[in-house]
Amino acid sequence: MNVAFDLRFVNDHFPGIGRYAFSLASAFAALDTTHRFIFVIAQDAAGGRSPLNTRYDVRSLLYSPRVRALAAPPPFSVAGQIALPALLRLARVDVYHSPYYVFPYVGLPCPAVVTLYDIIPRLFPRESSLRARLFFDLSVRLAFRSARRIVTSSYRSRDDIVRVYRIPASRIDVVHGGVDERFRPAEPESVRAVRARYQLPETFALCVTSDKPHKNVETLVKAWRLSAAGRQGNDSWLILAGHRGRGALTFDHPCIRDLGPIAEADLPALYGSATLFVYPSRYEGFGLPPLEAMACGAPVICSRAGSLPEVVGDAALLVDPDDPYALAAAIDQAFADPMLRVTLRAAGLERAASFSWQRAAQEILAVYECCTLHVTR
Repeated sequence: MNVAFDLRFVNDHFPGIGRYAFSLASAFAALDTTHRFIFVIAQDAAGGRSPLNTRYDVRSLLYSPRVRALAAPPPFSVAGQIALPALLRLARVDVYHSPYYVFPYVGLPCPAVVTLYDIIPRLFPRESSLRARLFFDLSVRLAFRSARRIVTSSYRSRDDIVRVYRIPASRIDVVHGGVDERFRPAEPESVRAVRARYQLPETFALCVTSDKPHKNVETLVKAWRLSAAGRQGNDSWLILAGHRGRGALTFDHPCIRDLGPIAEADLPALYGSATLFVYPSRYEGFGLPPLEAMACGAPVICSRAGSLPEVVGDAALLVDPDDPYALAAAIDQAFADPMLRVTLRAAGLERAASFSWQRAAQEILAVYECCTLHVTR
């Protein structure tokens, strides 16, 4: 079976989708299988230039003997919509997988699979403009009509898709994401280097998240002000990090600092440096940061919302995302109780070990095989 997997969304405009697509493609390239993978890449990457991608080396995926590249125009261009079906036909592709809901909705020569991580624009309409919501809704509906199978990353996301779009649950495959192998407890030298590079305090709570409203940073800040940890002067800090679409976050609290975007190579040691990791999001289709933090040995507090309970299980302290008092109490409890942190750390490491991209790749490969059961060349 020839599988085409679209990597044109691995760029800095799609940090989360880019990580998903690159991680899954890396697992595909390492699989011991008779299937062959055709990675659709942007034409500039094929020529050795990738100005929109500073995070991932897409060309490193092309060294496997089971992988070859297929260069195509950008996915949002008219040329990209028209050219891709013809390119897939020439490559004799058996199934095409788009990790984003924008792809050619007509003319594909093979069954299509689409990954939809969540439907946040529908669930949190105030976070997007009317134009963005209309584009999302139309594109998703077209994707659902065109794709043979829909992949999503949690049962909560599946249930929301079924409820909002009236899609039969039988058309949707739930495949949990994985944790990259580089997310593991860091060596002491790496921790010391990251602490020095970012001038980190000895004791701090960490939150790695974007500044989108549903990520709920404002409740975390309120909780920090309420907590004993937040009132202890310079002894304990709240450190924020992550992508910022609206510019750097600023606070009038002396012990809250925003690092902004962090180099991918520094993330494991940053997680491992934290006294605890806090994630107050009101909704996640999967919720990778808490899982990565667990894999690096950080005790985790997260909200009881979206798919997060499904992902972290019993390995984290769960709180109501809209209750800053409960969040403050959980933070104080974790800071004050070293044995609780030890227990959470051990549970988190065990929980994170059950999520791998190799497993995800095998499960999605089964989705592809299902797509081609009734297709003859």
